[in-house]
Amino acid sequence: MPAETRNLQDTVVVITGATAGIGAAAARLLVEAGAKVALGGRREERLTALVDELGAEHAVGVVCDVSVPADNARLVAAAVDRWGRIDSVVPNAGIGIYGGIMDTTDERLAEMMDTNFAGTVWTARAAIPEMLRTTGGGDIVIVSSAAGLRGGADEAVYAGTKFAQVGLAGAMDRELRSQGIRVTAICPAGVETEFAIGDGRTAGDPALADYMRPEDVAFAIVTVLAQPRRVRTTLWSLWSMGQQG
Repeated sequence: MPAETRNLQDTVVVITGATAGIGAAAARLLVEAGAKVALGGRREERLTALVDELGAEHAVGVVCDVSVPADNARLVAAAVDRWGRIDSVVPNAGIGIYGGIMDTTDERLAEMMDTNFAGTVWTARAAIPEMLRTTGGGDIVIVSSAAGLRGGADEAVYAGTKFAQVGLAGAMDRELRSQGIRVTAICPAGVETEFAIGDGRTAGDPALADYMRPEDVAFAIVTVLAQPRRVRTTLWSLWSMGQQG
């Protein structure tokens, strides 16, 4: 018997961190599936180029720094103004600043917490009322990290923000499930993106050799969104065949 999946045609998905990597790959795959996407990112030139690539009938872009609550509200409003609804939101924006616990400055700690954790909260808080109002439910798919399941050396603060995202997703699942909102934390190990290099690594780092591609994680996002409404995935950990998981 063929697997049953939901048709994503004309569903509206809000994606943060959409100008590169996983966010851009997810936008492309969702548009291929017939969805409309509202894209948030800090780099206006890349955002404009991606909207042009996808087509104005399928995508809208808003310059958005998720660490600023008002920016998240503007992104959500753009989706509702354009298509009248929000079915799903993908809080994907994040930064990686790598270094030992004693090497991470107070400023960098605050930057990672504001973007990776608080930014996820603010994106969700902006979207949830509109999801409930316009569609009566939906999906929140948080792109976290395998570092949020098991921290490693020289990523203590980064891992802490990702553990916080995973905890947030679990709590929101319990809080919002009765209102028809499914919450998923997707936790990929290394992915071949600019983000993976981050601040403190270089492009030739041997640790990057076995990384997954952004499209691998994008496929997981779309798979979660396409599941029948009777099913929910709360946590999905992704590793390449060459990584030690």
